[in-house]
Amino acid sequence: MSQAPPAVVINAKKNHTSTVIFLHGLGDQGDGWADVFAHEVRHDNTKYICPSSASRPVTLNMGMRMPAWYDLYGLDPSAREDDEGIAQATRLVHGMIDAEVASGIPSEKIIIGGFSMGGALALYAGLTYPHKLGGIVGLSSFLIQRDKLPGNHTANLATPIFLGHGSNDFLVPLTFGQLTEKLLKTFNSNVQFHVYNGMAHSSCAEELRDVKHFINEKIN
Repeated sequence: MSQAPPAVVINAKKNHTSTVIFLHGLGDQGDGWADVFAHEVRHDNTKYICPSSASRPVTLNMGMRMPAWYDLYGLDPSAREDDEGIAQATRLVHGMIDAEVASGIPSEKIIIGGFSMGGALALYAGLTYPHKLGGIVGLSSFLIQRDKLPGNHTANLATPIFLGHGSNDFLVPLTFGQLTEKLLKTFNSNVQFHVYNGMAHSSCAEELRDVKHFINEKIN
């Protein structure tokens, strides 16, 4: 596994009182989402951190090396999971949150989010973080480590969760998003699920407006 590039950080324009950490999808890097947050979802008092994963062989893509938070064996809910890789990535995300808390930002003023694979990691890392967070965002994503949730992790059982999915997503089908909503609601009633008509495995202006509103409502 290669060394990860440095995270792209968009500092708050004014007094830094909240932080959003957003994780990219498979094969991507943090700079693309940093550009989105800088121009379309920015809040004056919020710092945005868009880290990039290291590159690794991905089994789903015939062992090709690409940026990935963990190995991916398949997208089907019954597919084998990279337990060790997911645990390592979760510790990495928890460390990012811990660093923000150490800098003076309360955990309740931090949102962890991501797209696709990054959203799956954000959901798991957020739900297993030992202190209350401001919110969790999963865009075009799915739920990993389902058999381990909620387990003994209680700090974020009522944390607001925003899920967004496109009706025309053929890579991570809408049914995956619907299943994620259903499973999350078995232990967290504070889940909102938005479907964007015609959107594929991507984002759209309407979704970004909704994410901006969610961030503003929960931590600003």
